[in-house]
Amino acid sequence: MTITAYTVTDPVTEHGEGPVWCARWGGLRFVDMLAGEVLALGPGGDVRRRRVGPLAAVVRPRVSGGYVVAAERELLLADSDDLDAPLRSLGEAWTDPAIRMNEGGCDPGGRFYIGSMAYDARPGRGSFSVAGPDGALRVVLPEVTISNGFDFSPDGRLAYYADTATGRVDVLDYDPDGGLSVRRPFVTVDPARGAPDGLTVDAEGGVWVALWEGGAVHRYAPDGRLDAVVTLPVRKVTAVAFGGESLDRLFITTSALDVDRAEQPLAGALFAADPGIPGREVLPTTL
Repeated sequence: MTITAYTVTDPVTEHGEGPVWCARWGGLRFVDMLAGEVLALGPGGDVRRRRVGPLAAVVRPRVSGGYVVAAERELLLADSDDLDAPLRSLGEAWTDPAIRMNEGGCDPGGRFYIGSMAYDARPGRGSFSVAGPDGALRVVLPEVTISNGFDFSPDGRLAYYADTATGRVDVLDYDPDGGLSVRRPFVTVDPARGAPDGLTVDAEGGVWVALWEGGAVHRYAPDGRLDAVVTLPVRKVTAVAFGGESLDRLFITTSALDVDRAEQPLAGALFAADPGIPGREVLPTTL
């Protein structure tokens, strides 16, 4: 099945990432990562912005209200859902200025996971970590290169994870007490079709994967079979999330980094598609 995406906004980001729908927020938020901005989509397609620092990698709702932002090397908490709510830092996670946060998410128990990578994407310099109640990070997967998409199966027993440089989406077992274990390949993407970036899992267990330099989003059935392709008019597709009142609209962020806008004038726009399969509510964090 082939689905064509359509624009929701004009190009509004240099490097759009991390779309998240939360009804409590009133809709979709996403980030312009290297600009350090969290963006909120308005009902008319307008976009509000809030700068949080030199980088904004991830935004997720908190169970208690408010939200968490993964910034360059720290986690920031807001106690209110207001986009402009005051932020407080949980402390610098590391001191190396060459390493930054990049993509993450929450497990069914509310634990917040965050990946990292080197600014120059040097192999093995990144990691994938879980935050403790105080925000301190514990490495779960060491020596990754570009830590990217992360989400869970509807029953919460499996986690899907992409280290973009591997060209794979991996699957791990999840136990509420023991956490993540037994990492193994789920699908390998042909390099000619792009590299796996952000991902989300729908209500039927299908895994939707944004393809960096691929101009598409792939849906893989739970058995790893490719069964749907969403096409876009830009190459650098970064992340996906279901939203809308019925969670049946797939939002897609894109990047304009090093893109010739004469060739790809819509690079950096927010797109959407109507795949006919609903998603699930975002997993919030207990931080």
